[in-house]
Amino acid sequence: MAKLSFEETLIDVWRQALVENAKAVKLGRESYSVRKTPKRGLLEVDFMFDEHEIRGLEQNPETKSGWAQMARSGKKVMQFLSEGRYVANVVDGKVTRYGRAR
Repeated sequence: MAKLSFEETLIDVWRQALVENAKAVKLGRESYSVRKTPKRGLLEVDFMFDEHEIRGLEQNPETKSGWAQMARSGKKVMQFLSEGRYVANVVDGKVTRYGRAR
């Protein structure tokens, strides 16, 4: 099985966590638990991609951002962070990358 690209991996995590409501995200042979944040009950999952730790975090619909507005309208929005910085998000299966490419 071919290794997924960064974008394909993010879409896979988004789909399993937010669309399929999986308790764990499976990437290749690895499995990563999906949990809820203590304060807001948002879904989050920590996983590895090419030796980088990535966190997928469900968009908080109560903020003022455009992404939150999409979440309020019923879209499934997940933000992805690495080393404390937002690197991308997925909305309805489409990836938006932030900043410079890896």
